[in-house]
Amino acid sequence: MEIAVCINRVPDTASKIEVKDGAVDVSGINMVLNAYDEYAIEECVRMKELMPGVTVTAFSLGDKEHYDILRKALAMGVDKACLVEGGNDDDSFVVAASLSRAIREYYPVLPDLVLCGRESSDFNRAQVPLMVAEMLGIAAISAATSLEIQGGSVTVTRETEVGIEEYILQTPAIISAEKGLNVPRKIGIKAVMKARKEPVVHLDGHTGEQPRIAYREFLPVNRKRNCSFIDVVEDLLPALHEKGVV
Repeated sequence: MEIAVCINRVPDTASKIEVKDGAVDVSGINMVLNAYDEYAIEECVRMKELMPGVTVTAFSLGDKEHYDILRKALAMGVDKACLVEGGNDDDSFVVAASLSRAIREYYPVLPDLVLCGRESSDFNRAQVPLMVAEMLGIAAISAATSLEIQGGSVTVTRETEVGIEEYILQTPAIISAEKGLNVPRKIGIKAVMKARKEPVVHLDGHTGEQPRIAYREFLPVNRKRNCSFIDVVEDLLPALHEKGVV
């Protein structure tokens, strides 16, 4: 059984992010493995431990700076790592096109499962997994909180605003992992040192697709708040008119 897991490198939420001259200043940002992707990796490794003959391969779109998250995936128990070079990693459509091309290039036939994190914590779009599924022509379900494989099908559960939903998908299929699917394991120094010696396969991610999103500039959020107290209800409407609210 072949399982692919797509992972991404994002800014650490504890990093101080500043905007200078309409662009994000990345000099003080610490980049880490996307938290949602850790749930996807953990679920893949658990399936590998429970079922014989499972091979897990991690894919990440970017440059050699993505080696660190691929090494972490290897340390967590992934068998192989692939760096998908080229493309635009800021645009969901281009990312999906590059990853789907890399998966088709790497596997003689499509893998039984492709797991991803529900979304990346930098842009929070949650678009790439479903786009990859469309491009590969396979079934998909997002925000899974549990999954179970039985033969050629996988039962997926997810929580929504109206209750718990359960789906049965025929493989191959793509599933994105939600928080609560599992608890990612801690990795020891021995696993980290072993992962450093593992080779990383390089794949061409150039597809010729043009970005669907263009960023003109970034502006910092104005967090200053002006609070006014209204003593008389009749004064509320004039105050709102003055602020241009109504």
